[in-house]
Amino acid sequence: MNTVELPGTDIVVRVGKYGPYLERGGDRQTLPPDVAPDELTAERAEEILAQGSQEHELGVDPESGHTIALRAGRYGPYVTEVLDGDEKPRTASLFKSMSPETLTLEDALRLLTLPRPLGESDGEEVVAANGRYGPYVKKGKESRSLDTEEQLFSITLEEALAKLAEPKQRGRRAAAPPLKELGDDPVSGKPVVLKEGRFGPYVTDGETNASLRAGDSIESVTPERAAELLQARRERGPAPKKRAAKRRS
Repeated sequence: MNTVELPGTDIVVRVGKYGPYLERGGDRQTLPPDVAPDELTAERAEEILAQGSQEHELGVDPESGHTIALRAGRYGPYVTEVLDGDEKPRTASLFKSMSPETLTLEDALRLLTLPRPLGESDGEEVVAANGRYGPYVKKGKESRSLDTEEQLFSITLEEALAKLAEPKQRGRRAAAPPLKELGDDPVSGKPVVLKEGRFGPYVTDGETNASLRAGDSIESVTPERAAELLQARRERGPAPKKRAAKRRS
């Protein structure tokens, strides 16, 4: 693992197995896809860490009596039970359509019902679950992707078995549709959309990508705000290319 201290701060940039991320004390936040470690400024690093500081308690589960909290993880925000003992808490990642700023206790409790048992078939349990690569249904070693995350709460055993009976898709899945269309960019003149990336939501006009900043959410991003983010990204310019180290003879 490579570690680089950010000058003038107590923040370090680390490159781990799943890509670069920032760390300060116990706080950790993955770098957005449009930020190269070697072009990172102290101000931008503070903004990125602020995105991961949204951890807070959402309320108490009326059935279990356990406190439910929102946390920031390496793969994005998630909800979890706060337990005192060694018992493993229930955890669930937020859906791509959800924002930490607007998440309610009701939303969290709904997420914590996943993975959702659907019943049995041929002596094997069938479940609907949300994974790193999206929603899916599973029976034994067989699994199939679902079209939307909301299907996790509505799909029946019969529908899941029909899905599992479909031929397995080969190759890469089709690209997910944009989360939001935001009109044409005033600079490039090209249509701007809001998409979900590996490191979180971002806006793009097909040429420039810009991650949402602290305080932005999928629901609140307007065409004007998208144009501001894209222009700010253009002004920072491309990441400088690293020179290859000269070999000693």
